Amino acid sequence: MILEASDLEAGYGRIPILSGVSFAVAQGEFIGILGHNGMGKTTLLRTLMGYVPATAGRVMFEGADITRAEPYRRARACMGYVPQGREIFPGLSVRDNLRMGAVARLTDEAAAIESVLEIFPRLKRLIDRPGGALSGGEQQLLAMARCLVGDPKLILLDEPTEGIQPSIIDEIAETLLSLRSKGGLTMILVEQNLDFIAALSERVLIIQKGAIVHSAKPGELHGHGLVNEFIGVSE
Repeated sequence: MILEASDLEAGYGRIPILSGVSFAVAQGEFIGILGHNGMGKTTLLRTLMGYVPATAGRVMFEGADITRAEPYRRARACMGYVPQGREIFPGLSVRDNLRMGAVARLTDEAAAIESVLEIFPRLKRLIDRPGGALSGGEQQLLAMARCLVGDPKLILLDEPTEGIQPSIIDEIAETLLSLRSKGGLTMILVEQNLDFIAALSERVLIIQKGAIVHSAKPGELHGHGLVNEFIGVSE
């Protein structure tokens, strides 16, 4: 397993959010995390990345205990994070945003950026444009490209379709499916778009009140009442 979370607990101040989360992700596996807003999805990713400290439990990455490791150490260990809301640098050009993603990479920066632009060709014509001048969908592509410049083995991807036009959602899905087919990359995807999460994930974990309550196959998300049963959404 590339990542293992065991009895993980975390929160904000005295407010507990995660309550004994346990799951494992195999090398090359794409898994989805599905749940209502406020159930702990984003907190889970932020805890795995080290931005929210775990108050109990353990996180293992490639056999090493990273429970107390700072976020930059996790990034250097080849964990990548694309946060909800994208958090690009709006005053920097697309090129300079990508350069920020290459900070922890040991190989040639220019070659790394060129390689990622081949994956996201839409960004080529925008390379000198400020990040803040891009559309929401283009900013999402930039956030993903910036993460990939660091050559991660695992990507934590939080709500990539939020507020994005359908054409770019399709482009994101095609790009991620292409990356999955090439192997070598592992992804944990938090998403509310059922079609998107079902298309990309090999299995989907459902989270309620800070705990994983069910593991489903993508095909189970439609037509069996599973979503209504566990997260209270009718199809």
